[in-house]
Amino acid sequence: MTPLKAGDTAPQFSLPDQDGELINLTDFQGQRVLVYFYPKAMTPGCTVQACRLRDNMDDLKRAGVEVLGISTDKPEKLSRFAEKELLNFTLLSDEEHQVAGQFGVWGEKSFMGKTYDGIHRISFLVGVDGTIEKVFDDFKTSNHHDIVLAYLKSV
Repeated sequence: MTPLKAGDTAPQFSLPDQDGELINLTDFQGQRVLVYFYPKAMTPGCTVQACRLRDNMDDLKRAGVEVLGISTDKPEKLSRFAEKELLNFTLLSDEEHQVAGQFGVWGEKSFMGKTYDGIHRISFLVGVDGTIEKVFDDFKTSNHHDIVLAYLKSV
C-alpha cells in the first residue's frame, strides 16, 4: 500500500453517494475537496470522525473546502448513517474499493491478531488544480477536523 503524496494528481472518479446519485470528483473542479477515507459507517471511531467534521463544516466551508467521505459501505447504509448523525456532507460508496486502491489507501490491516484487507484512515486535500495539496495520515478520529483546520489556517 502506497498512498498518494502531495503534488500527485488526484485520480478522477465517479461513485454513488448516500442517495444513489453518481458524484464525480470533476463536479468540484476549481474547489478544494477533502477526500477522507474511513473504514466503516456507524462504527464508534468513524462516527466520531464524521460528527466532528459535521460540527466544523462552517469553518471548512469558509476555507473553501468541500468534504467527501468514502468507505466500502453500500449507499443504503451510508444513507442511514447520514440520516442518523445528521451529516451535512456527501458520503460515497466504493464497494469494490477501486477508488481506495487508486488513492493507495486499500491494503493489509490487522485488528486483534487478525489480518485482513481494508481501507486505511487517510485524508487527502485536493487543491483547486486537481493535485493533492496535503495528505493527512497522522491523526485520531477525535482530532481529524482540528488537524485539517490547523493546516487550512496555516496556508
